Amino acid sequence: MDAQDADLKRELNATLHARRDLGEEYESALVDSFLEKVDQRIDAAVERRVRRQFAEQRMTTARDSRSPRAADSWAERFGFGIVSMVLAIPLSAIGGGVADTPGLVVAWAGIVGVNVFHAARVNPNLFGGRRREKHRDDDAWED
Repeated sequence: MDAQDADLKRELNATLHARRDLGEEYESALVDSFLEKVDQRIDAAVERRVRRQFAEQRMTTARDSRSPRAADSWAERFGFGIVSMVLAIPLSAIGGGVADTPGLVVAWAGIVGVNVFHAARVNPNLFGGRRREKHRDDDAWED
C-alpha cells in the first residue's frame, strides 16, 4: 500500500467517524466530500498518465524524425548503387590494365569501401547494432 492509498484510507475512516458523530442527516454531505477527494485523486492520476504518454509520444516522434525517411534513403541508396556499378566497369578496366590483379583488387577495394562508408552514413546503426539508452527518470537501460 502506498502513501496515497494510506491517505485515502484515513480519509474514509475519518468520514465514517464523522458520520457516527454527526448523525445520518450529514451523511450525504460527508459522502459527497469523500467522493470529491476520490475524484481529485483519480483526476491527478489520469493527468500524470496522460502527461507521461504525451511525453513518450513526443520522444518517439523526435526519434523518428532523426532517422532517415524510407523513400529518400531508398532512392539515395538505389542511385548510389547504380552509379557505383557504372563506375566499377571503367575502374576495373583501368586497374586491371595498369597493374593486373593487384590493380583490380585495389579498384574493387575502393569501390567496396566507398559503398560501405555510404551505407554507414545512411544507416548509422548498421554496423553498431542497437544502442542502449538510459532513461532520464530512472536507472533502467533500454535496448
